[in-house]
Amino acid sequence: MGAIGALGLTLDQYLRLQAAEPPANKKKPKAEACIHIFLPGGMAHQESWDPKPFAPVEYRGEMGTVKTKIEGEVFNECLAKTAAVADQIAVCRAMTHGEAAHERGTHNMFTGYRPSPALKFPSMGSVVSHELGVRNNLPPYVAVPTMPAQEAGSGYLSSSFAPFSLGSDPANGGFKVQDLALPGSVTPDRFATRRNMLDAVNAHFAGKEKSDNLDAMDTFYQRAYGLISSEKARDAFDINKEDAKLRDAYGRNAAGQRMLMARRLIEGGVRFVTLTYGGWDLHNGIVQGTKNQLPQFDQAFAALITDLKTRGLLDSTLVMVSSEFGRTPKINGTAGRDHWPKVFSVVLAGGGIKKGLIYGKSDATATEPEEDALTVEDMAHTVYTCLGIDADKRLMSPGDRPIDIVREGHTRKDLLA
Repeated sequence: MGAIGALGLTLDQYLRLQAAEPPANKKKPKAEACIHIFLPGGMAHQESWDPKPFAPVEYRGEMGTVKTKIEGEVFNECLAKTAAVADQIAVCRAMTHGEAAHERGTHNMFTGYRPSPALKFPSMGSVVSHELGVRNNLPPYVAVPTMPAQEAGSGYLSSSFAPFSLGSDPANGGFKVQDLALPGSVTPDRFATRRNMLDAVNAHFAGKEKSDNLDAMDTFYQRAYGLISSEKARDAFDINKEDAKLRDAYGRNAAGQRMLMARRLIEGGVRFVTLTYGGWDLHNGIVQGTKNQLPQFDQAFAALITDLKTRGLLDSTLVMVSSEFGRTPKINGTAGRDHWPKVFSVVLAGGGIKKGLIYGKSDATATEPEEDALTVEDMAHTVYTCLGIDADKRLMSPGDRPIDIVREGHTRKDLLA
């Protein structure tokens, strides 16, 4: 059912590859799920979460600021709606690592590890899938609209822990999730007949050869049938069941509808949703590039935080906004900024994170960390702690080599509520 997508897993691949039940998680989590909003390309911290209004113009740029609900703090002028809910979020202004290439920076932010030529590390979503498993018959890890990069995949873990990709953008008028509906020519009765025939074939081979793989394959099919026939699962993916006014509040665009879909999936039982929005590699014309994208993000993100809070889901849902790195302190010769991993900003909210917090500080020109520099290891460790996952636990990689979920990281307790 369904064609193979360019990125991520189709439904049958996901279920066929689910080769082992994940271990039960024994910790009581502060967060039951996570929404990771990734802004690819390298979002400028100066034109978003960490403007420098008193720096020389060649550093601060041309854009203005807006006051937030955090006393004495400002965001970029395009984040007015988010500024109004700033008392519900935490902005980490001293995120830092040393990777200025897109792929390597993306790897850092998705895995909590620096890239290694010897081993592919799993993304946080795949680790969550491995450790927390299926809830309400829905895939634990979903990518909206598709898996954004190889670094968002399962790494050395089984590919059964890779994300299930929607295969289509929720903002599209004809949005339809791959694999959740029967082909038009197949009626429910015909589908049932096919299933009975398959059961008969499987029973024949199972009688001749005793194999755990055969039992596992039967389990995969049972899960696939259950998900396809589950009204609750289909409802979680059906964005058209949302109230029109709420869809308008999020914004009828990629940012709004992807964030709304993420909320639906988390509410339905998905453990980890990764969504992407925009293209932030603004080497040229950073003012116009920001104005073209940031207002839509602003509307959608503020709506997401408000919606989660209204539904009583914010305290149990960790929201993270990240990008692979920031941008250079000075505006360049083409009115843009270049890659800068030394300091940038990430945002956390809900799921055990303190509210109304500015954590860490960059220097006066947003060039380097000045207080509470946040490493990728500590960021990942903190995320796992909020989700009730032991970040110091070791998972088995190929060759029976145990690997720490996070190596040399620590939970930043100052970030926790």
